[in-house]
Amino acid sequence: MATTLTVWKFDTADGAERVENKLIALGKQELIQIHDAAVVSWPEGAKKPKTKQLSNLTGAGAAGGAFWGLLFGILFFVPLFGMALGAAVGAVSGSLANIGIDKDFIESVRSQITPGTSALFLTSSDVVVDRVKDALENEHMELLTTNLSVEDEEQLRELIAE
Repeated sequence: MATTLTVWKFDTADGAERVENKLIALGKQELIQIHDAAVVSWPEGAKKPKTKQLSNLTGAGAAGGAFWGLLFGILFFVPLFGMALGAAVGAVSGSLANIGIDKDFIESVRSQITPGTSALFLTSSDVVVDRVKDALENEHMELLTTNLSVEDEEQLRELIAE
Protein backbone atom coordinates (compact mmCIF):
# COMPACT_ATOMS: atom_id res chain seq x y z
CA MET A 1 0.00 0.00 0.00
CA ALA A 2 1.64 3.23 -1.12
CA THR A 3 0.98 6.38 0.84
CA THR A 4 0.44 9.66 -0.96
CA LEU A 5 1.25 13.07 0.44
CA THR A 6 -1.16 15.56 -1.09
CA VAL A 7 -1.32 19.30 -0.72
CA TRP A 8 -4.64 20.86 -1.69
CA LYS A 9 -4.42 24.65 -2.07
CA PHE A 10 -7.57 26.74 -1.63
CA ASP A 11 -8.10 30.30 -2.84
CA THR A 12 -9.45 31.46 0.53
CA ALA A 13 -7.95 31.45 4.02
CA ASP A 14 -10.78 29.22 5.33
CA GLY A 15 -11.15 26.88 2.34
CA ALA A 16 -9.06 24.04 3.73
CA GLU A 17 -11.00 23.89 6.99
CA ARG A 18 -14.30 23.75 5.08
CA VAL A 19 -13.47 20.36 3.55
CA GLU A 20 -12.75 18.66 6.87
CA ASN A 21 -16.30 17.27 7.28
CA LYS A 22 -16.36 16.12 3.64
CA LEU A 23 -13.13 14.18 4.19
CA ILE A 24 -14.55 12.57 7.33
CA ALA A 25 -17.58 11.42 5.30
CA LEU A 26 -15.36 10.12 2.48
CA GLY A 27 -13.33 8.16 5.02
CA LYS A 28 -16.48 6.61 6.49
CA GLN A 29 -17.51 5.56 2.97
CA GLU A 30 -14.06 3.96 2.58
CA LEU A 31 -13.29 6.19 -0.43
CA ILE A 32 -10.04 7.36 1.17
CA GLN A 33 -7.90 6.16 4.05
CA ILE A 34 -6.45 9.19 5.83
CA HIS A 35 -3.29 8.53 7.81
CA ASP A 36 -2.64 12.09 8.90
CA ALA A 37 -3.84 15.59 8.09
CA ALA A 38 -3.05 19.22 8.85
CA VAL A 39 -4.31 22.62 7.73
CA VAL A 40 -2.40 25.78 6.93
CA SER A 41 -4.46 28.96 6.77
CA TRP A 42 -2.95 32.32 5.95
CA PRO A 43 -5.37 35.21 6.52
CA GLU A 44 -4.79 38.41 4.54
CA GLY A 45 -2.54 40.78 6.45
CA ALA A 46 -1.04 38.07 8.67
CA LYS A 47 2.77 37.83 8.76
CA LYS A 48 2.74 34.04 8.82
CA PRO A 49 0.26 31.21 8.35
CA LYS A 50 -1.61 29.43 11.13
CA THR A 51 -1.18 25.67 11.30
CA LYS A 52 -3.05 22.86 13.02
CA GLN A 53 -3.18 19.09 12.89
CA LEU A 54 -6.61 17.60 12.17
CA SER A 55 -6.59 14.82 14.74
CA ASN A 56 -10.25 13.86 14.14
CA LEU A 57 -9.35 12.75 10.58
CA THR A 58 -6.47 10.48 11.47
CA GLY A 59 -6.07 6.91 12.54
CA ALA A 60 -3.84 5.30 15.12
CA GLY A 61 -0.90 5.28 12.71
CA ALA A 62 -0.77 9.07 12.37
CA ALA A 63 2.71 10.54 12.15
CA GLY A 64 1.75 13.28 14.56
CA GLY A 65 2.93 16.80 15.13
CA ALA A 66 6.61 16.05 14.59
CA PHE A 67 6.16 15.43 10.86
CA TRP A 68 3.94 18.47 10.33
CA GLY A 69 6.21 20.63 12.49
CA LEU A 70 9.18 19.57 10.42
CA LEU A 71 7.45 20.08 7.07
CA PHE A 72 5.84 23.42 7.98
CA GLY A 73 9.07 24.63 9.52
CA ILE A 74 10.85 23.97 6.24
CA LEU A 75 8.03 25.36 4.10
CA PHE A 76 7.10 28.48 6.03
CA PHE A 77 9.78 28.85 8.71
CA VAL A 78 6.96 28.37 11.21
CA PRO A 79 7.52 26.00 14.13
CA LEU A 80 4.50 23.82 14.90
CA PHE A 81 3.83 21.94 18.11
CA GLY A 82 7.05 23.22 19.69
CA MET A 83 9.38 21.97 16.94
CA ALA A 84 12.54 24.10 16.95
CA LEU A 85 13.98 25.52 13.75
CA GLY A 86 17.62 25.79 12.84
CA ALA A 87 20.27 23.16 12.34
CA ALA A 88 17.84 20.29 12.92
CA VAL A 89 15.52 21.47 10.15
CA GLY A 90 18.42 21.97 7.78
CA ALA A 91 19.73 18.49 8.45
CA VAL A 92 16.34 16.85 8.03
CA SER A 93 15.38 18.69 4.84
CA GLY A 94 18.01 16.67 3.00
CA SER A 95 16.43 13.48 4.32
CA LEU A 96 13.01 14.60 3.12
CA ALA A 97 14.38 15.01 -0.41
CA ASN A 98 15.31 11.33 -0.34
CA ILE A 99 11.66 10.41 0.18
CA GLY A 100 10.02 12.52 -2.50
CA ILE A 101 9.66 15.82 -0.66
CA ASP A 102 12.36 17.58 -2.63
CA LYS A 103 13.44 21.18 -3.19
CA ASP A 104 11.10 21.60 -6.19
CA PHE A 105 8.11 20.37 -4.18
CA ILE A 106 9.00 22.65 -1.24
CA GLU A 107 9.52 25.70 -3.47
CA SER A 108 6.29 25.03 -5.37
CA VAL A 109 4.22 24.77 -2.19
CA ARG A 110 5.96 27.74 -0.57
CA SER A 111 5.29 29.95 -3.60
CA GLN A 112 1.61 28.99 -3.84
CA ILE A 113 0.53 29.15 -0.19
CA THR A 114 0.41 32.91 0.32
CA PRO A 115 -1.64 35.42 2.35
CA GLY A 116 -5.35 34.96 1.61
CA THR A 117 -5.03 31.22 0.84
CA SER A 118 -5.08 27.96 2.77
CA ALA A 119 -3.96 24.39 2.23
CA LEU A 120 -4.89 20.93 3.39
CA PHE A 121 -1.97 18.52 3.79
CA LEU A 122 -2.88 14.81 3.81
CA THR A 123 -1.07 11.53 3.96
CA SER A 124 -3.49 8.96 2.61
CA SER A 125 -3.88 5.73 0.68
CA ASP A 126 -6.59 3.67 -0.98
CA VAL A 127 -8.19 6.67 -2.67
CA VAL A 128 -11.10 6.24 -5.04
CA VAL A 129 -9.92 9.25 -7.04
CA ASP A 130 -13.01 9.91 -9.15
CA ARG A 131 -15.39 9.78 -6.17
CA VAL A 132 -13.18 11.98 -4.00
CA LYS A 133 -12.72 14.46 -6.84
CA ASP A 134 -16.50 14.59 -7.39
CA ALA A 135 -17.15 15.20 -3.68
CA LEU A 136 -14.72 18.13 -3.64
CA GLU A 137 -15.48 19.62 -7.07
CA ASN A 138 -17.16 22.78 -5.75
CA GLU A 139 -14.21 23.66 -3.52
CA HIS A 140 -12.06 26.05 -5.54
CA MET A 141 -8.75 24.27 -5.09
CA GLU A 142 -5.59 23.15 -6.78
CA LEU A 143 -3.94 19.81 -6.08
CA LEU A 144 -0.19 19.23 -5.74
CA THR A 145 0.89 15.62 -5.13
CA THR A 146 4.02 13.76 -4.13
CA ASN A 147 3.76 9.98 -4.08
CA LEU A 148 5.63 8.03 -1.45
CA SER A 149 6.73 4.49 -2.24
CA VAL A 150 6.55 1.82 0.47
CA GLU A 151 10.28 2.37 1.06
CA ASP A 152 9.80 6.15 1.22
CA GLU A 153 7.03 5.73 3.76
CA GLU A 154 9.29 3.54 5.94
CA GLN A 155 12.09 6.12 5.69
CA LEU A 156 9.63 8.87 6.68
CA ARG A 157 8.56 6.92 9.75
CA GLU A 158 12.22 6.38 10.71
CA LEU A 159 13.00 10.05 10.17
CA ILE A 160 10.12 11.15 12.39
CA ALA A 161 11.08 8.65 15.09
CA GLU A 162 14.60 10.17 15.39
